[in-house]
Amino acid sequence: MTEQIINLDTINPIEFFGVNNGKLDLLKKKFPLLKILSRGTQLKLSGAPEEVATAKEKIVQIVGYLERNGNLSENYFEQILGDEVKVDNFSDRNPNEVLVFGPNGRTVRAKTANQKKMVALADKNDILFAIGPAGTGKTYTAVALAVRALKNKAVRKIILTRPAVEAGESLGFLPGDLKEKIDPYLRPLYDALDDMIPADKLSYFMTNRIIEIAPLAYMRGRTLDNAFIILDEAQNATELQLKMFLTRIGASAKAVVTGDLTQIDLPKNQRSGLDKATRILKNIDGIGYLELDEEDVVRHRLVKAIIRAYDAAAVKEAEREAEREAAREAAREAAKEEKAQ
Repeated sequence: MTEQIINLDTINPIEFFGVNNGKLDLLKKKFPLLKILSRGTQLKLSGAPEEVATAKEKIVQIVGYLERNGNLSENYFEQILGDEVKVDNFSDRNPNEVLVFGPNGRTVRAKTANQKKMVALADKNDILFAIGPAGTGKTYTAVALAVRALKNKAVRKIILTRPAVEAGESLGFLPGDLKEKIDPYLRPLYDALDDMIPADKLSYFMTNRIIEIAPLAYMRGRTLDNAFIILDEAQNATELQLKMFLTRIGASAKAVVTGDLTQIDLPKNQRSGLDKATRILKNIDGIGYLELDEEDVVRHRLVKAIIRAYDAAAVKEAEREAEREAAREAAREAAKEEKAQ
């Protein structure tokens, strides 16, 4: 007698088991000599070793198909079980694949060309810089990649961090203790997690520090091993802070750094470290770099128009400033000539 437990964390279990367990019944009918039990996202097989091995092979094929396509009809499920079709093991990832199945079977996948490129670069590199304007899905895709890695047991924990920088407001006016003051800055990270992990499981992960969300300052002095780490809003990290973060990364860890260089909230006497980091680290093997643009915006249709309008205004302002500087330089040269006479 052999027992085998198969985890279905990477797919939507409803798609595997079927409505009213219709597909599970087909599996049991195909392997009547096996004892097949389902509990949550786990499937337990008990029986003769050769029967268990054959059933596991079929289940792995079905899981691979669901990871790639997101859904599977009962008819096709039965055809796979009956050797009427052959399904490969999908070792090469499809850029259209589902990254995460969220609560109620919601699918999370890369939607735009650059988001799909972001997934490919994150798979290929240990550190990825994803730069682009608001609404392009940088943070959301990064969180989906982290959740996928955790579910696939590629990492043991997820660490999400942001610089706690005031955007025109003061932390002091907020009520509560430090955590309550900081949480509003980290809310977008919580929102993304809520879309991808059931509330009870997310609470368990947070309580047991399998998922950590903390201000960037809390990363100092740590070594982050076997973790998927996301630094969000990195344009608000100083050069020293960004260097500190990047040198925290330990063995078997991945990191995604996201930011928007057009929305820097640092005081005027402080420089953002993001631009320098991307310039000096871009060509290092194992570090990926991606720029997203308004074509990747997946929010309200007006967000693209707003981004374009601000970009156009910035170009015009730069041109006007160049004209003003040229006029000032001409005035200085004229003054020098007049003084020389």
